[in-house]
Amino acid sequence: MSAGGDRGAEDRERSVDAVRALARASRMLERASSELSLAHYRVLAAVASGDERASRLARRLAVGKPAISAAVDALCARGLLERLGVAGDQRAAALRLTPAGEQTLARVETEMVRRVDDLCARTPDGALVLATLSWLGDAIDEARAERAASGAEERA
Repeated sequence: MSAGGDRGAEDRERSVDAVRALARASRMLERASSELSLAHYRVLAAVASGDERASRLARRLAVGKPAISAAVDALCARGLLERLGVAGDQRAAALRLTPAGEQTLARVETEMVRRVDDLCARTPDGALVLATLSWLGDAIDEARAERAASGAEERA
């Protein structure tokens, strides 16, 4: 096998390792809170970031509208999220965190950050790991925007 072939196998192995690490990290973050599932955390975090419509949440979180509706219903029932009317559109509802939702989100994120910081401290360069994860988040947003734009072009 050529040196280039070995490099390709090494790259693939490193990519598989990264995928598996992300999957384990996701599970670790989910276990960081007995208060919220990771899916409910994602909804609250997205609403806190300014996504106030369920349809936008579904697109941003890449889940179906039924899944978002179920999550929103559950979070509203728990008093963590509330639906507000939208002026000029009787069918639409805006979503907003309640004070209890803000407090829950803050507690959960504090614990998640603690766990991520602990893991980063166990790496050779924790600051670089955090920066890289932030870049990964930016790449996810960019890829999602490109998919949305190409989907809009295909429908036009």
